[in-house]
Amino acid sequence: MAALAAVGGTTVVQAASTDAWAGLRQQLGRWLGRGNPQRENAELERLDQTAGELDTAGPTELERVRIRQETAWQVRIETVLESLDDTERAQAAEQLSALLGQRIPQGGGVSASHSGQAVGGNVDIRADHTSAAAWNMGSVTLGNPQQPGLPQG
Repeated sequence: MAALAAVGGTTVVQAASTDAWAGLRQQLGRWLGRGNPQRENAELERLDQTAGELDTAGPTELERVRIRQETAWQVRIETVLESLDDTERAQAAEQLSALLGQRIPQGGGVSASHSGQAVGGNVDIRADHTSAAAWNMGSVTLGNPQQPGLPQG
């Protein structure tokens, strides 16, 4: 359930500025509304607010806004799912999974922040002999690690 909600949060944020937004917005609003027109309208307003915040975020704050919105939608989806009984939850999870499956980009539909890189496929990074290879290694110390059970020297 948490994984599905996380995908939902990410999908909302990724779709907000794409051609897929109008369709996702309508379908997700209907799913979140659970047959209640007033609740559906409130959810559509929340979705519009998310899109607006993402559109108006400046370059320095965009990643922070994206993360906040992904988290907010993950929590929102989890809350809806948790409010349902077991049978309804299973059915709603199946519906949401199908809805998100229609929107999850396949190959080449990846995204990354302005400071990152994304790959829509396999990444193979290799190092030969005594070299090191990485995409982003952060703080790395190279050397020969001590063998387990041997005294330090």
